[in-house]
Amino acid sequence: MSDMALRGRQSETFVHGTKAEVETLEPGIKRQILAYGPDLMLCRLWFDTGVAGTVHQHPHNQISYIESGRFRAMMGDKEQELIAGDSVAITPDTDHGITCIEAGSLLDIFNPVREDFLSPGDQS
Repeated sequence: MSDMALRGRQSETFVHGTKAEVETLEPGIKRQILAYGPDLMLCRLWFDTGVAGTVHQHPHNQISYIESGRFRAMMGDKEQELIAGDSVAITPDTDHGITCIEAGSLLDIFNPVREDFLSPGDQS
């Protein structure tokens, strides 16, 4: 989607986590899209113990913050175990993935917005 098409695509100013839709991405992984605008997006994900997210890459900058649980994060050729309060910075176009060691949740922050996460009608 072009930058022109993304202008105006943003969440409500205030997003209540108790009201935002939670979607199942695959067995053991759920995602909630929270606040976003053309240049920034915040998502919360929940993982069940033992579930591994698919290793992938995208052209976005990403920071993941561990809210709870224990995870093994991989970014490029680096791996590290992370617990609540830890974070990982993911550079664009770099293979990365995460495996849940102990059930928990994390926050993903993207720049720019992950337009591929939004349906055509998502905007204020």
